[in-house]
Amino acid sequence: MNPVSPLFEKIDASIEKKKNLIETSYARYALRAIFACMFLTLGTAVAYSIAMKGEHIAPGFGKMLYAFMFSWSLVMILYMNAELGTSNMLYMTVGYYRRRLNFTFAVKILFTCILFNLIGGVLFGYLISLTGPFQDLPIDSYFFESITSKLEKSSGQILVEGIFANIVVNVAVLISMRMKDDAGKIMAIIFIIFIFAFLGFEHVIANFPAFSLAYFASNGTLEAMTAGNAVHNLTFALIGNYIGGGLIMGLGYAWLNNSSSKYVD
Repeated sequence: MNPVSPLFEKIDASIEKKKNLIETSYARYALRAIFACMFLTLGTAVAYSIAMKGEHIAPGFGKMLYAFMFSWSLVMILYMNAELGTSNMLYMTVGYYRRRLNFTFAVKILFTCILFNLIGGVLFGYLISLTGPFQDLPIDSYFFESITSKLEKSSGQILVEGIFANIVVNVAVLISMRMKDDAGKIMAIIFIIFIFAFLGFEHVIANFPAFSLAYFASNGTLEAMTAGNAVHNLTFALIGNYIGGGLIMGLGYAWLNNSSSKYVD
């Protein structure tokens, strides 16, 4: 009999909670997914707002401020029990591998989560665009230039950055599950998420509110913000995120812990 992994006991319990919620109340599951992008939108908005001010202080300072403030998004999502598509890439892959879910049900949960993340991202991106910090922004602002650079990346770059982005996100999720102290957990999440935010890696769910906010704040005038560019970025980020979070972190660690060795997580 394989030794019990304390970490995977917690992962199994989380998978069971998600399965139970979507079976008993699809609407409640959907609202938790919408809430995830509400928190992401708030994190994105404050991160870019502070970054724009930071760039006026010193070139490059804005990027550091952005990465630090954006990291709080995942803190809000985890502590408020919202449903994030990129962490569910890990959960659903593990659930299927460990026979906690059948393939169809795992896909249903993941698709539902991503769909309502998208709805939340567009909705709250629009609402935040109506607030003071995003009125009459110059087209050469740090915010618009950052979004433009995302939309102009090549397929290969988006794919690789998507892989690393979701490796980082799921490392933060797994480490937070292993920590008991809230202060330590929050610090770990912030400094781990800082990695992908500062390096500018592509996270499909985070791009939902970022692209929506940029579109509405620019009144649709951002030259790079075309349907083709947006779909291109989101598609390759989604594929990369699944490889990083679902296959490398999810399947990789599920296989490592499906062992008779005492070396389990």
